[in-house]
Amino acid sequence: MSWIGIAGGEKRWTDPQVFSAALGSRDKLLAKGSLMIETRLSPDGRPQTLLAYERSHPWPGSLSLQAIPGGSLVLVMCQGGEVFHTLLDYPADSRTDVLRVTFSWDSERRWGRLALERPESDTVALRETPAPPPLVLEDIHTMTRRPQLCRTDRDVVFFAVSDEIEPVGPLPSVLGNTPVSTPRGPRALGELKLGDTVLTRDSGPVPVLHAVSRVVPALGSFQPVRLRAPYLGLKRDLVMAPHQRLVIGGTEVEYIFGRESVLVPAVSLVNGFAAVHEEGHLLVRYAQVLLPGHSAFMSAGAALESLYVGRLRRDRERLGASVLAECPPRLMPEQHRSGYQVLRPFEAITLAEARAA
Repeated sequence: MSWIGIAGGEKRWTDPQVFSAALGSRDKLLAKGSLMIETRLSPDGRPQTLLAYERSHPWPGSLSLQAIPGGSLVLVMCQGGEVFHTLLDYPADSRTDVLRVTFSWDSERRWGRLALERPESDTVALRETPAPPPLVLEDIHTMTRRPQLCRTDRDVVFFAVSDEIEPVGPLPSVLGNTPVSTPRGPRALGELKLGDTVLTRDSGPVPVLHAVSRVVPALGSFQPVRLRAPYLGLKRDLVMAPHQRLVIGGTEVEYIFGRESVLVPAVSLVNGFAAVHEEGHLLVRYAQVLLPGHSAFMSAGAALESLYVGRLRRDRERLGASVLAECPPRLMPEQHRSGYQVLRPFEAITLAEARAA
């Protein structure tokens, strides 16, 4: 199992298999799990209460997670007479306005971790914590289903709770049924595995070193984007995460931008024509492949960036916290990001319209 509660926008969902039995016992605990919160940064630099909840029965308990101007996350939890407090400092980054915070705990191991990510970049900050108290299942149900009983900042996009230790860092970002060009014809991305070969934009056939997939809430920086054919030369629609990027080249790129190729994040194409946000999903499973270099594999006429890991293999803590924790060390490459220009939304839409004309 994984996600058991999701709250964001109009969505308020809890897994009936978990909570129908648990609510008969007010003190049933979630001994292992993760709390994920995604928020936009405050434009006026004020403190943000990402999530706060307090109760008095069957025993006193509370949870408070705040983002402090200047770059700090503060988490305080109380269960009965036990008080847990931890803080994570992170470097300020004026280039991004979205933060994803993941707090994970395992009571049996007496372990906890607070992590911060910026979906628009490769930045990850981690801190392992002293043993935190487990969350009470009824509290999770109440925070998710009864928002009037908890406090969340107006800039919070969503929060979700999982009964697993959720990975942080490089994430899969393309729908698993996406066709990928291989020497033997198209294959579904989610079916690729170690030893398979894919066709890339600039390096020809290359081997797959590792394949990953992950189920995530279909909200915020995970909400699927549908790229629509024939824009950007697509032969069919493709669905991917907002920050998945395409490598685009051709005469239009050279004429408009003076470069051989550019990078286009899927979210930059959303204008109701070239791309649209997919609605109606609660959860979505994304997949990706790890290739030897920072390559773009071919799919339906488009070149999609493969999983970028940079020098992740040199950081054991970050590697162990990621979806690549099970990748054999001998297969982990070091990658250097190509120096393509990343288009802004109005530039990306201009290019899409030119390519579809």
